[in-house]
Amino acid sequence: MRRRFAATAVALAAAGCLLAPGAAQAATGPGPVAVLEHGSAAGTAVVSGMNEPGTRLHADAVRTRTVRTLEVDYQVQETGYWCGPAATRIALSARLAPPSQTALAAELGTHTGGTDHISQVTRVLNAHVGTGWYETKEMPNDPPTQAQKDLLWRDVVLDIDNNYPLVTNIVAPPGYPPGETIYHYFTVIGYDDVNRTVLIADPASFGGNQIYWLSFDQLASLIPPKGYAA
Repeated sequence: MRRRFAATAVALAAAGCLLAPGAAQAATGPGPVAVLEHGSAAGTAVVSGMNEPGTRLHADAVRTRTVRTLEVDYQVQETGYWCGPAATRIALSARLAPPSQTALAAELGTHTGGTDHISQVTRVLNAHVGTGWYETKEMPNDPPTQAQKDLLWRDVVLDIDNNYPLVTNIVAPPGYPPGETIYHYFTVIGYDDVNRTVLIADPASFGGNQIYWLSFDQLASLIPPKGYAA
């Protein structure tokens, strides 16, 4: 996550991107995740409070009449500015044994201010999957146009159906955390066609949650004026 304002250590801890270890549980290996245990309505938390840096969780693929989610190896970001490497690692884990966040941070050119542009993620994803599948999709309009929203939903469905998670660069308005605008990366790993929701693997914590269901409309509202890799 990148902050609009310079922050002290206290402010960093308050921002969802630098994690709150006191409220977390460490995990030595990927623990299981029951993706649909509580349904797939918007706002449903799948995993909460597991925000110790480096914590790993294993999410199995789900296929029902309306829901599709991908099998991924989720990992909490290891530093306060590695949301880009961590989100990229989650996406790659759906298709291969992913590199470490350290290696991906180097490939992405991530610095203490974060990962500068979604195109860096697109380049690294394609370099590892070797298919040229990923493209950078810009969403400059805030709010997004209907055409941009339609393209985003099409990309979500097409990518998840073909086992390619999306990585999105979001701008969270003040309130996450209070008083600051947050620049962040997270991974889309599933969708519910009926509820019109998306499953988010967040390497930090949005509302205290690491994996959660988000309404598609909220996802579309968070991306502008940034973009996504799909």
